[in-house]
Amino acid sequence: MSASDIPQKTWPSPEIVSDLAEVRKHAPLTHVLTNIVVTNWTANVLLAAGASPAMVIAEEEVSEFAAIASGMLINVGTITSFDAKSMKSAAIAAQKARTPWVLDPVAVGALKFRTEVAKELLQYKPTIIRGNASEILALAGAVGGGKGVDSTASSFDALPLAQELATRSEAVVAVSGEVDYITDGKETIAVPGGHIFMTKVTGVGCSLGALIASFLGVQKDPLRAAVSASAVFAIAGSRAAEKSSGTGSFAVTFLDELTNLGI
Repeated sequence: MSASDIPQKTWPSPEIVSDLAEVRKHAPLTHVLTNIVVTNWTANVLLAAGASPAMVIAEEEVSEFAAIASGMLINVGTITSFDAKSMKSAAIAAQKARTPWVLDPVAVGALKFRTEVAKELLQYKPTIIRGNASEILALAGAVGGGKGVDSTASSFDALPLAQELATRSEAVVAVSGEVDYITDGKETIAVPGGHIFMTKVTGVGCSLGALIASFLGVQKDPLRAAVSASAVFAIAGSRAAEKSSGTGSFAVTFLDELTNLGI
């Protein structure tokens, strides 16, 4: 299979436009357990898209909140032993309440502790796994890892193992890169677009996982939810880059483009 054989979805495909409209109509309550570097940015991205973010992380609260949220993200970016307990409790509660959730295995493969935590979280059946190529390869069992949080492999190179991981875990796997590939193990869809600036602003990739969780709150087909969120993200990034002179102006313009998309 070559990259050209994989069907593509881009904005403004009708289903993507419809899913974004549903997010804005219903403002899905999105439970976000993410890393300390990106919390504020992630909340602003969800607000710009029309979702309702809630950064609930206390172990005493996460189980209760995961059960009432429309969707949830667990991102292991700056994980501590305390975070690991909260994440496990949240994942158990989400599975029990059938709350759809996204696992973002940041830098898995590079460090032992986070790799073990992420692999343990797989048993609580994430609806979607989203990461860069190196993270997905490591979670799927490949030897080696990325350069910190950065991928050293292309998204297309990771696709065969992403498809295997999707089949084994019964989760949709979204591999981010120059082209995003989203697969449930049987069907694979490519989402092109975006811009290199998106890799130069802290938290952009992490916030995509949260946006996918928000789309899961209104779109019950996880493959479609991941595709729609990824396509919205890519077009907002592409348009923002056209109007930006650097990464600072890009960050602000990205939020503006996301806010105004489809309006």
